[in-house]
Amino acid sequence: MRDSKGLPAGCPLRILGIESSCDESAVAVLDDARGLLSHELFSQVDLHRLYGGVVPELASRDHVQRLLPLVRQALAKAGTTPEELSGVAYTAGPGLVGALLTGAAMGHSLAFALGVPAVPVHHLEGHLMAPLLEDRPPPFPHLALLVSGGHTMLIVVQGLGDYKLLGETRDDAAGEAFDKSAKLLGLPYPGGPELARLAETGRTGAFGFPRPMLNREGYEFSFSGLKTAVMLAVRESLPDAQRRADIARGVQDAIVDTLVGKTARALDDTGLQHLVVAGGVSANRVLRAGLEASASERGVEIYFPRFEFCTDNAAMIAVAGLARLKQGGVAADLAIHAQAQWPLTSLRPPAQP
Repeated sequence: MRDSKGLPAGCPLRILGIESSCDESAVAVLDDARGLLSHELFSQVDLHRLYGGVVPELASRDHVQRLLPLVRQALAKAGTTPEELSGVAYTAGPGLVGALLTGAAMGHSLAFALGVPAVPVHHLEGHLMAPLLEDRPPPFPHLALLVSGGHTMLIVVQGLGDYKLLGETRDDAAGEAFDKSAKLLGLPYPGGPELARLAETGRTGAFGFPRPMLNREGYEFSFSGLKTAVMLAVRESLPDAQRRADIARGVQDAIVDTLVGKTARALDDTGLQHLVVAGGVSANRVLRAGLEASASERGVEIYFPRFEFCTDNAAMIAVAGLARLKQGGVAADLAIHAQAQWPLTSLRPPAQP
């Protein structure tokens, strides 16, 4: 039997999550009562490393090959048959539209075949909900710093789908600043983690790169000027090993100082006592340490996803999808939803039209 929302009556809900917004193919199974049962991921890093960045057409083609085997693996590891699923969640945007379409088509096809709801999920909402997978989930409301390759945002999170944007980047995101600076230093793709490793041997203060917009009022970010400063430092003289490490350290310090400073201002101004940090850049250990120290000074509780759930993954899509499934936020038609551009603030709580 099913309830008024079309969900199995009296049974824990179990959802399949699919992520394919960029260059990670991922599938997860999440149970409302037992938690995360499995999560599988295939990274296309080796494929795109040859080109120094993600090639959208190649990403889409690889998702086509990888997703169905990953679905089978995730179900098998979860000890779940397709008939036991209550719904299928998939990333509907934002992202590379071809990559999104592969996951959306897979998700809708599975949902239609099984007679269960399909749940289109906003990729950034997935990142924001990722800490709910931990044993100590954050309460609402809280402040969120969302830092990834394409986004840098400070958001007041009142609840699922209820977001107030305080500020975002005007140009490059923090992740882009890491990656582009790494490329200028000749580091391999993906550059952000490589730059962080190189920075460990760099000297503090050897390069005083700008802290963009840190001394301006408000919560907006801008990292394009930092990228230009790095380019000029590299061009000034052919960097030897120590100079390269010093530049990497200077870049990381500038980004971390900016993110920590703006986040501290938002905490002080809003008075919120809980901080969530999510997105791929939240895996940076120096950033974590800086934010933890700043939060501790203010008596603020801070929450991070575990490292494996900072970057793109299907577990975060499953947890956001399950939350919307439980509250009725599911697709009411057979249309496949995929949006390359999709403002986070356009979302609404599931109970609202």
